[in-house]
Amino acid sequence: MLLKMIFPLAFSRVWTQLQFFILCGKTWEKLEGFADNLTSAADPKLTFPPKLVLVDFGDMNSMPDVIVETLECYGCVDVLILNSSLKVKAPVQSTSLKMDKLVMDNNYFGPITVAKGLLPSMMSRRTGHVILVNSIQGKLAMPFRATCEYLDHAVQAFFDCLRAEVQEYGISVSTVNHTFIISPPPGEKTKKSIWSIFSKQKVMGITPAEAASEILKILNSKKREVVMAHSLPKMAIYARSLFPNVFFAVMAAGVNNAAGVNNIAALADSEEP
Repeated sequence: MLLKMIFPLAFSRVWTQLQFFILCGKTWEKLEGFADNLTSAADPKLTFPPKLVLVDFGDMNSMPDVIVETLECYGCVDVLILNSSLKVKAPVQSTSLKMDKLVMDNNYFGPITVAKGLLPSMMSRRTGHVILVNSIQGKLAMPFRATCEYLDHAVQAFFDCLRAEVQEYGISVSTVNHTFIISPPPGEKTKKSIWSIFSKQKVMGITPAEAASEILKILNSKKREVVMAHSLPKMAIYARSLFPNVFFAVMAAGVNNAAGVNNIAALADSEEP
């Protein structure tokens, strides 16, 4: 989850803007730790301690109870920030159907189920703001990431459709496509290939503070779509639309199948809160 990577000091600015905050995640200990960090970094005169709600997108049958519990916290939800994401890096032929379903629940069915559950309350009050925090891979497909990227595209399309449907109710829908958050594990090395340049975190990534600052701007501006990336990834998005054959050739030329097969051993980047 993106919130896990946004340092509490940076994200506390978003929390201060909202004042009343509900943190959701599937691990109670991590939620409590994150809430404590937020509380210690924020001004107690401007905010209230966040309320915590357990959410496990692996158990979709629990979603109705989660919606009820969330609405009972403050009676309504004015701003919904959806940022659940499970990342898997592996060749298509080596990814099991079980893994596909797991990623589908976390990256697609989970977020849209929460949004659907909270929409009636927003629609009845004719106000609300839904923010989808999605990867830039929702706009740009990369090799060895098919399992998560087709769902990034799907959830992006869902909220693009939703934006048009709920505009008449005064509800804003924003999508944020971010590149890599700069928080690499110690000693991690980037593989050398033509397309690996897009995943060089220090060069192409953004800092947690930059991500938090951008979300804060969106809360105020209600901008419909934001791409948080440096110039090269943005150029790749345009190249995909304007020069698709060139783009596909470059992607294929950079694929190192041997390296991909050697790394299928479950490179599952679970971004939990």
